[in-house]
Amino acid sequence: MHVRTTATTLAAARQPADLRSDRHGATEPLSDPRTAAHFSLAASQQPENITVDRTGSAYLTFSFARQIVRIAPRRTRACTRHTPPHPRKRAPPNLGKAFVGGIARAEDGTLYVTYATGTADLTGVWAIRPGGRPHRIAALPADGLPNGLALDQHTHQIYVTDSVHGVIYRLPSHGGAAAVWARGEALEPSTFAGANGLKLHNGAVWATNLDKGTVLRIPITPHGTAGTIQMHATGMPSIDDFAFTGRGDTLLAARDDNQVDLVHPDGTHTAVLTATDGLQTPTSVAVHGHTVYVPSAAYLTGKDPNLLVAHLDR
Repeated sequence: MHVRTTATTLAAARQPADLRSDRHGATEPLSDPRTAAHFSLAASQQPENITVDRTGSAYLTFSFARQIVRIAPRRTRACTRHTPPHPRKRAPPNLGKAFVGGIARAEDGTLYVTYATGTADLTGVWAIRPGGRPHRIAALPADGLPNGLALDQHTHQIYVTDSVHGVIYRLPSHGGAAAVWARGEALEPSTFAGANGLKLHNGAVWATNLDKGTVLRIPITPHGTAGTIQMHATGMPSIDDFAFTGRGDTLLAARDDNQVDLVHPDGTHTAVLTATDGLQTPTSVAVHGHTVYVPSAAYLTGKDPNLLVAHLDR
């Protein structure tokens, strides 16, 4: 892999605030943004989604390289973890090439990812157990675009957004048939892609709609079914994935227009990171302690796909 990281590494984001100097445009509650890793655009190393384990190691999906990689907090290189099989022909809608999207990690180290190929034999949810190889645990429609993924470790259920069909699927984490869990106009695309980012938080499934620039909240009923879709925030064009800053409903949302927004519980939002901080089409966000991770895939800028880290003041 042609991956290079800065000398600061991911561990630099853990330095006490009084040892850091903010030289960028980040605003509260974020400070000291820095690019922790640069990736190779020529090798299609464009990070689409991220999850972080207890040690602070970041697991990234490289969407069009079809790779899952890990960057340890104090390492200066990323190591390739796994690559799903390449489809022999066809491609998913809207993209023109195979696409590895959302990622989640279970406590036992199993990684779950979405994979869209435009083929019935490969499109779906894939699992990679420690020491094992990628294998598909659930099929999803070949004419769709499985994208965001969230894991409920208490109920052993996985939730997946489909950006083309504008629905959210649910399936057992051990594998099995996927069923539509939620549907509605709020999840549907208007021009390109609808339901996109996905998280489980405070008894609800939260999702974004890229085309409509919205954050949605869907309560999980006592029976496990989807409640009424609630509009949480609007006015964020090209919103992708997101992460909550803590136990409350404040979240950080990545936008493809080179911006990360802080979204308050009342739905109001302000920019806290921009292109001046190094963003290159940011795609997702992860929060670990006082560290915020923001992968940029450079889909629209066409230069310097990277991983940015910043300090979160709680």
